[in-house]
Amino acid sequence: MELGLYTFGDVGTDPVTGARVDPALRLSQLVEEIALADEVGLDVFGLGEHHRPDYAVSAPAVVLAAAAGRTRRIRLSSAVTVLSSDDPIRVFQQFATLDNLSGGRAEIIAGRGSFIESFPLFGHDLEDYEDLFEEKLQLLMALNEGEVIRWPGSTHTHAIPGRGVYPRPVQERLPIWRAVGGSPQSVARAGALGLPMALAIIGGEPARFAPLFDLYRKSAAQAGQEPSALKTSLNVHGFVAETSQQAADIIYPAQAEVMNRIGRERGWGPTSRAQFDAARGPGGAQFVGSPAEMVDKILATHEIFGFDRLLIQMAIGVYDHAQLMKAIELFGTRVAPELRRATA
Repeated sequence: MELGLYTFGDVGTDPVTGARVDPALRLSQLVEEIALADEVGLDVFGLGEHHRPDYAVSAPAVVLAAAAGRTRRIRLSSAVTVLSSDDPIRVFQQFATLDNLSGGRAEIIAGRGSFIESFPLFGHDLEDYEDLFEEKLQLLMALNEGEVIRWPGSTHTHAIPGRGVYPRPVQERLPIWRAVGGSPQSVARAGALGLPMALAIIGGEPARFAPLFDLYRKSAAQAGQEPSALKTSLNVHGFVAETSQQAADIIYPAQAEVMNRIGRERGWGPTSRAQFDAARGPGGAQFVGSPAEMVDKILATHEIFGFDRLLIQMAIGVYDHAQLMKAIELFGTRVAPELRRATA
């Protein structure tokens, strides 16, 4: 099992202390977090692309490139690249450059994203939400196959009459994952294309999503893919501290501030500590607790899904950076070794 972290680079005000974190500070902290994750033996670190004032990461490849020189082994990924509103050629070039800088450790997790700001920003119509992603994903996959691209063009991509795209990655091909958020159509498409799949679960009971993994593998087999060769990832919210109470007390105020802010935009009801604590239980979507509790919950979830990778979003909202660094240390030195022993 591969284990890692992902974040969007939250900026703003700490709801507990009132301390202000601006983009310059948050980006420097991110590089420190990635370096520590590498030092303690985690496998992957992902950065999500957003174009909002509450997040510092609009260009994941740039931040990951800054971390490449501070790290030796950890894989560096987007989580996600909002491919619908980007240029697949530039995405490929940016991550191929990162792959060269990092000695072959770059990955792309491509998705539609959870916000829509990038569509009007880059001149795209939300009416084309589905088609933009599918057509650009096909082009990105074609770019990954060889140096010279011959592309007929489509409604949302231009024709390319046999042009070289450089630099080429160090890896034979860049790993390109497809991010899904629970849509059966997206899950089936990922399987049919033979792409590894990253499923994000941030609420409800994770076990309810298990049939999507079955659908993914079934769709892969029906399309002539080899299901056993395809990787799956579960991406969740979580936090680890020395005790369960410490973990919950640290992460809840920051996470609640974020979820309530987004909820006001989308018409969700406010969250509560009681709901949060219930979700920390064995069947809930919050992976928050002591190292031993984290091990137990992750193993129980792995038994249900059989995933190859688990990524945890521990940096949600704004809170004390020292507490986050301690959580990364605990995850890498006390949780990860137990999980690897149990799943070897």
